[in-house]
Amino acid sequence: MNVLVILIPCSLILGLGALVAFVWTVRSGQYDDPEGDSARILMDDDEPDS
Repeated sequence: MNVLVILIPCSLILGLGALVAFVWTVRSGQYDDPEGDSARILMDDDEPDS
């Protein structure tokens, strides 16, 4: 039972850290590429170099 005194705060700290990291990535614009995938699917990367 004493181990819960250690594990619960540790899990809360790790969860809050993951949430802060996720919010930071969203605010920094790392997921903003609305037209990138739609443009990349149309590109032909298998063109010969000749």
